[in-house]
Amino acid sequence: MINIRPVSDLRNKYPEIEDLVLRENEAVYLTKNGYGSMVVMSIEKYSKLMSDLEYEEYIENALDEADKEAEDPNTRFYSHEEFKQMARRAFNGKE
Repeated sequence: MINIRPVSDLRNKYPEIEDLVLRENEAVYLTKNGYGSMVVMSIEKYSKLMSDLEYEEYIENALDEADKEAEDPNTRFYSHEEFKQMARRAFNGKE
């Protein structure tokens, strides 16, 4: 369940928020004057979120590079059989 609190709870109920963030591993959404202001989460949760985003960005960049290479008229494409033969030779140490 989403935990929404007024920003004043950081000052008035810090131990309660800390418990939610650290022990319950929940993000706490803070509001100011009834509008969303910020999110408080543990360093571990934040680190995982960032590493997941960085991994997604890495995959997206790799796919973009593959698309560019596929559009290049000089790119050599291999059939399934050609690729299997190349893999066998590499696996057997012949290449």
